[in-house]
Amino acid sequence: MLKIIEKTWLWFGLSIAVILAGVVGLAVNGLDYGIDFKGGTIVRIDMKKDFNKSDVDAIIKKYDTDALTNKSVPQGKTAPELEIKSNTLTGENIANLFKEIKDKYELKDSDLINQDTVGASIGNELKQKAMLALALATIAMLIYIGIRFEFNFGAAAIIALLHDVLITLGVYALFKVPVDSAFIAAMLTVIGYSINDTIVVFDRIRENQKYMRRNNITELANASITQTMTRSVNTVLTVMITITAVYIFVPSVRNFAFPLIIGIASGCYSSIFIASPIWVMLKKRTKRVRAGSAA
Repeated sequence: MLKIIEKTWLWFGLSIAVILAGVVGLAVNGLDYGIDFKGGTIVRIDMKKDFNKSDVDAIIKKYDTDALTNKSVPQGKTAPELEIKSNTLTGENIANLFKEIKDKYELKDSDLINQDTVGASIGNELKQKAMLALALATIAMLIYIGIRFEFNFGAAAIIALLHDVLITLGVYALFKVPVDSAFIAAMLTVIGYSINDTIVVFDRIRENQKYMRRNNITELANASITQTMTRSVNTVLTVMITITAVYIFVPSVRNFAFPLIIGIASGCYSSIFIASPIWVMLKKRTKRVRAGSAA
């Protein structure tokens, strides 16, 4: 039987170190909000044939050094498209930029598929709705776990979810990865996946409570974690291999795949090494309070 609970402060120390590094990154760099949140322009061009992205980037950098570009092949098509996201490109700059690309790759005016402008007010509204979605999802899960199990399980699960969100945000801040709407979708996915992994461990703890009444809480938690760890690790490895392959070979969804990789890895860690030890601490505290009240 693994001795997980006995090393609680080791696991907490590792997480606190990573979270503190992320907090420093947030304080120094802040979050790099993408166009979806702070407004800007999105341009899509049908390139008709394969192209060297670095050559196109060299043209775009003449007009905006901070522009983000993405090369992708839409479903049902064989020719790649170029997507440009910028906060500073003006209509005149876009016209000149497209003219250079059109002349170099022998395109037509109709190959400029669309040119959308997202206002800052729309970005702020999206930011507020994204935060509301995360908050409502968290509250709903707390209520469900509190009813289905007990409040201590719910509180431990939510703290573990907060751990996953903070680590993912810290990585984004440290490496200055743009935060866009795909990030919010990924975070909601991570929260759902992480809570599912945590519930597997908690469900085993609840089952073992019937058969291990003579064992203390630490032994109960260690036994439950040991019984579910292989399943959790194997499941996460399978998912991670798939998502990593998607991240490498499908550039158009990297903004969605990257936070999934970080969040799911963090979620597996927190389900085993954070949520269960926190439940043990809360359970012991509850027993002490009840014993004091009885006395």
